[in-house]
Amino acid sequence: MRVVSAAWPVLGVRAFTTCRAGGVSTGPYASLNLAAHVGDRAQDVAANRAILGREAGLAGTPLWLNQVHGRVAVDAGRPFAGPPEADGSFATDRGIICAVLTADCLPVVLADRSGCCVAVLHAGWRGLAGGILEAGVAALPVPASRLVAWLGPAIGAADYEVGDEVRRAFGTEGRAAFTPTAGGRHRADLYALARLRLKAAGVAAVYGGGFNTYSDPDLYSYRRTPICGRMATLAWIA
Repeated sequence: MRVVSAAWPVLGVRAFTTCRAGGVSTGPYASLNLAAHVGDRAQDVAANRAILGREAGLAGTPLWLNQVHGRVAVDAGRPFAGPPEADGSFATDRGIICAVLTADCLPVVLADRSGCCVAVLHAGWRGLAGGILEAGVAALPVPASRLVAWLGPAIGAADYEVGDEVRRAFGTEGRAAFTPTAGGRHRADLYALARLRLKAAGVAAVYGGGFNTYSDPDLYSYRRTPICGRMATLAWIA
């Protein structure tokens, strides 16, 4: 199993995004698909999650979410009967594992520099425009100025073309993150949009970015292959 680890100045928090290799799924889901909702065989997803737990040394089970491109972040330390409908989770106790699934959308990890709290957020353009990053910042029990963000693997601006309705959703403050193309469409920079939103929310320390799931065969990309698996971004207080 290969991972992309967060490179950031945070003590006591482990955070990473999984890559495609190292699992048992086949066909378009090959091979470490961790999503149960994309049409892969349930037994293969279960096996992949077991591989993740074993090779990453997880002490518990991640809180898997029913992601809906919204702005809700839930407390991963609470008991849930099934995956809660949310696009992020947070934790303040050791060993509670927050997780989101992506295949082009932007995973964002937030943590206090001292490692006392952590959140993982699923930020596609709808979530970014709707306020998922702000919801994650607000959920953590420290001032935003103490938080550090890591931006994991997402689709790059060179390969992410969107309609004008997406540009309009971010108003004038997001204009610099869009490059016009033909036919009234735009290339959208999710990383630039996330940085703008985090800065406005008071988070000045932002690391990561620069990935492109669409052009990297080691990562899943829905735009490249609409039937595909999902990577997981996990974080917890170690």
